[in-house]
Amino acid sequence: MNTYETINLNDYVQTGEGGTALTYTHKTRPTMAKLFNPGNEAELAEKEFLTARAVFEMGIPTPEPLQLVTDGQRRGVEYELIRNKRSFTRIISQEPERLEEISLAFARMARELHTKKADTSRFTSIKETLRRFYQEKDDRVTEEYKERALNFIDKTPDANTCLHGDLHIGNVITDGQRNLWIDLGQFCYGEPEWDLGWMWTICNRMDGKRTDFILHVTPESLKAHWNIFLAAYLGTDDKTTIGNYTKRIMAYYAVRLPYMVDMQVQGRLPEEALQQLPKVIG
Repeated sequence: MNTYETINLNDYVQTGEGGTALTYTHKTRPTMAKLFNPGNEAELAEKEFLTARAVFEMGIPTPEPLQLVTDGQRRGVEYELIRNKRSFTRIISQEPERLEEISLAFARMARELHTKKADTSRFTSIKETLRRFYQEKDDRVTEEYKERALNFIDKTPDANTCLHGDLHIGNVITDGQRNLWIDLGQFCYGEPEWDLGWMWTICNRMDGKRTDFILHVTPESLKAHWNIFLAAYLGTDDKTTIGNYTKRIMAYYAVRLPYMVDMQVQGRLPEEALQQLPKVIG
């Protein structure tokens, strides 16, 4: 697919900024354009549009993706505008007393998503995506890392469970009536632990500057959110059960991290991480 509608940014107002894209709201139409940063934006835009369209057609709550767009330099996707929307993280930032309420709502959404079965003809397997990454980009990791990661991928069960792919609380918006998933370019299928391992990373390993820039909250708020979320998601506050599950998802986190870093910044993990994380995988 390579058909893009050219838009004039004079007709839009910039309303958002994230790690990989800027968003613009149309001045008169109820639409929002998401333009990816220069680099691999064509691949990202087309993948996100096709994936988000398939998710929308499944009936999963998300703004409708309308068309591929370009401003002549960057490429992206135009979406239905959700008026008066705020992200869950923006709510926590502006109303910190609502942290538990919002974390519990997010846990319910994640559990509901993870009960749905994906159409495997329209979405990709996270195992296949990661296996291809380690086979094609082995310069991103050490040989030991690659070997352990591929062995882990091969041993994990196959599953057709829907995965958000970039599961974190900043990827839900609400207009007060509907809670909607956004940023669906990595939507795929597999074991829920792939989602939970990545969410653990976001909540427990991001530095303050990045959490403030991308999610508008402090690392302390994210860690508190994770603790509330995980107990609700698992349906228990038993510390042993929570501890054992947290240990279980560490390998999923370690296997997925190099792929996500490469996708976001086209680079390698720090050497210390490349030496230490293979031990987490086992």
